[in-house]
Amino acid sequence: MDMVMPKPMDDEIREFLDKFDFSSCMVCGTCSNGCPITDTPGMEGWDTRKVMRMLAYGMVDEVVDSNFPWLCTGCGRCAYSCPMGIDIPAVMGHMKSLRDRDKVPGTLQQGMVNNVETGNNLAIKKDDYLLGMAELGEELDEEFPGFYVPVDKQNANILFFPNSKEVYGDFEDQFWWWKIFYAARENWTVPSEGWEAVDWALFTGNYEANKTLAKRKIDFMKKHNISRMIMPDCGGGSYGCRKGMDKCVMEDPNNEVGFTYLYDYLIQLIREGRIKLDKSVHAGKRFTWHDSCKHGRELERHFGKGYFEEPRWIINQCVDDFMDMTPNRGLNYCCGGGGGMWPMPYEDESAWHARYKYDQIKRSGADVVVVACSNCRDQIMRRIPKYYTEYKYEVKYIWQLIAESLVLEEWDADMIAKGQAEAKAQWEKLGIDLTDVEY
Repeated sequence: MDMVMPKPMDDEIREFLDKFDFSSCMVCGTCSNGCPITDTPGMEGWDTRKVMRMLAYGMVDEVVDSNFPWLCTGCGRCAYSCPMGIDIPAVMGHMKSLRDRDKVPGTLQQGMVNNVETGNNLAIKKDDYLLGMAELGEELDEEFPGFYVPVDKQNANILFFPNSKEVYGDFEDQFWWWKIFYAARENWTVPSEGWEAVDWALFTGNYEANKTLAKRKIDFMKKHNISRMIMPDCGGGSYGCRKGMDKCVMEDPNNEVGFTYLYDYLIQLIREGRIKLDKSVHAGKRFTWHDSCKHGRELERHFGKGYFEEPRWIINQCVDDFMDMTPNRGLNYCCGGGGGMWPMPYEDESAWHARYKYDQIKRSGADVVVVACSNCRDQIMRRIPKYYTEYKYEVKYIWQLIAESLVLEEWDADMIAKGQAEAKAQWEKLGIDLTDVEY
């Protein structure tokens, strides 16, 4: 075997890697043993420990040119278990940032550029977006009289960010949150521009774009005097937003704005009695919970607070039969769709990553897997069943679970009339022609 000699390293890369004490690595293999990427077909012989040693020896180009950083979902299970606390996901994210932008796999780079330039990953035009919101609001008004989607509302209590895949295709998935807002009589709004919930800048290692997207949200809140934003449901979206917002606040403390995580918000609604729930609608089924990596251990590790008990409390307000997966909480396995793996051209590799998640679901005996991240939902609902067909289950968002459990108290006639009048005035002001709508 040839001796591996250290290679000279670019000064900027060395400066970055010097933030992580590679000399403290004990080469124990804990990172590799806990990582689902190990032995991925086509990447035999590669694992996290090997990559960390390659970087220690200056073999940066070899790592950057490989698929390994892109197969890493950034789930943080390695760092969570590392006895020396080395932030391996941050290292892998930086390796992504060093790849030439025209060699970023799949649609991630174009989606990120679309978001920066047009306000959403799919470059959906403003008029199309607004028309869709108006028409969907009209549809929901039939079941929930007085409902409409408030856009650019001044002095709202809650700012909510849609997900472009729902705006583009999975239209009715937006109804779950909207029903909750309606039942709670929430004073909420969405932006007319820059509304994308997902942060592909985080997935591509683009630090500057990550900050730009966060600043856009901050500026909107200040312009419209909004009290709090709900951090986007996508794990990467919320984590990326938090990272970008922190950078903005470090540059200027005036960039501090109010925010809440979806778990805290939903718990508040339940505990204050603003929404009422009926468990009986979910009788006869067993439910389990998938701990999102970015909402759990990565949020805890970087910001001191991860969400583990809160979602379990919420679910138990909606169902009688709950069973945890094992392992769970900080040691839970990633679904295999995070870090941009869902939209990237690595479906087989992503499914290999998900083999542990499928086994966890199967062993729980659950009929329904509850999630709180759009990437997790797509991966567990659409990709895993393609590759692992023996065990059947449903997948529901945690806010879907709540919306299905709602005991709705009807709005009175004055509230209905007010909502319909506000809707008519808003869409006329925004230039959206809904001549077929009856108010």
